[in-house]
Amino acid sequence: MRQRWVFVLAGMAVCVLTAAVPSISTMSINTMALISQQTPTDPPERHLVEDTIYVTEGIEVTSRLLPTAKGLAFRAKYLAVGVQLDQGGRLSGTPRRSGTYVVPVQLCAGQTCREQEVTLVVLRNVPWVPRQLTFPGKVGVPLDGEIGISGGPPGVLPTFSVNDHARLPRGVSIGPDGHVGGVPATPGISEIPVRICVAGNCAGVVVRLIIV
Repeated sequence: MRQRWVFVLAGMAVCVLTAAVPSISTMSINTMALISQQTPTDPPERHLVEDTIYVTEGIEVTSRLLPTAKGLAFRAKYLAVGVQLDQGGRLSGTPRRSGTYVVPVQLCAGQTCREQEVTLVVLRNVPWVPRQLTFPGKVGVPLDGEIGISGGPPGVLPTFSVNDHARLPRGVSIGPDGHVGGVPATPGISEIPVRICVAGNCAGVVVRLIIV
């Protein structure tokens, strides 16, 4: 009699365990899936300092791609209609068609090559003009002006570069964003050559500072 109860209890235990195994397996699979979803993936390795280039339709390109490591050469290819890339990373030519072009580019060291996508944004040629080129000021009083532009493609920031820093009056600076600042130290009239570029569409202007 006692042996019969032992067999009955053993059979019940096997049934309970059999019913529990699928649930345990399902829980394990779901847990593994959740963990895999929560585990962050490593970001793709970057081989270029900047991988997005803005240029203007009909304006000759003078940009360059810069690798993040030394000793890498590019495989020459066309990036868009009228624009090609040479082995040194220099972009040349004149873009003929506006649009956004995403092109895989290869950087090689010997026989080993790495690939990264480059985005070339060709903007329509929208005319622009500088907003202000003359700035009055006083000796010892901080300047706070901005050259700026009117027109040009929307959403594209212009860049400003001084061609001859020796012409800037002492204490005054013109930043790459076109901000005219500083504290003039001496009176006088200064004419500073400045180059303004909007997506490769560049022009030279003369900024006049009148300090009294």
